[in-house]
Formats: sequence, structure tokens, C-alpha cells
Amino acid sequence: MLYDMAAALGVRIVHTDLTHLHRDGDYNAKTNTIRLQEGMTRRLLRSVLAHELCHAVFGDVPSRFGPVNAKQERRADEWAALRLINPSRYREVELIRDGNVPLMAQDLDVIDDIVHAFQRILQRIGDHTYVDARMGAGQWAHKVEV
Repeated sequence: MLYDMAAALGVRIVHTDLTHLHRDGDYNAKTNTIRLQEGMTRRLLRSVLAHELCHAVFGDVPSRFGPVNAKQERRADEWAALRLINPSRYREVELIRDGNVPLMAQDLDVIDDIVHAFQRILQRIGDHTYVDARMGAGQWAHKVEV
């Protein structure tokens, strides 16, 4: 799914050694290329690729202004979480693992940061939990009765 999305966006994916940069992936808007650290585990690869695809979708470029970078990184994690985590599966795993994020991340096949991002976009109102809720009636990605 992620590689198909990259192909649809015309994004080139390169697996290379990024250890000297101390990162697992990056996106270059000028070349429309995502570079990924070679040899990553499946969980890490899925998470990093989805994160970097968000940067490609929004055409993000690094900024010298820290808060802009922080906002881009937060958005990329949340975007990745919405594409990698099924809300029903999340609910099941959260119950089984009693909210233990590292164990939940293993079960959901993502890294801890993606689980935390998913948790940030949950909104509980009354007897329902909403995923990616926004202002206005009926504006959410998913609704679960609790």
C-alpha cells in the first residue's frame, strides 16, 4: 500500500546508509525522493515510510524556524498513524495490552511514536471516542462507542 502510494505520487524511494545523518529517513521535495535507512525492521520501515510520505504529500521542506519543523513532524506522525493503524484493531490491542504502548506498537506493527501520534488524535466525548475529530457535525475519520 505505501509503495503504491509513493508510485502514485511519483516519489522515488532509495534505500541507503543514513547513519551519518542520525536519522532513519528523509524526504527531498526538489528531487521528490524519500531516502530510507537500509536494513530497518519491518515495523520501523512501515512507520518511517508512511511518515516520509506525508512530507511528500504536503511538499514539506525543512525550515530554519523550529516550530514549523515541529508542526511538520507532528503532522507526519499523525498522518502515518491514520494510515497504519486500524481503529478497531487499536481498540482491541489497547484492551489486551492494558495501554502498554511498546507492546501495543509491536502488535500494531508500528513504532511507539506512531501509537503516541494515534493517541493524540483520539477525542473522547460522552460515550464515543472519535479519531481525527474536527469542528462541525459529522467531521471525524472514525467513531467508536465506548
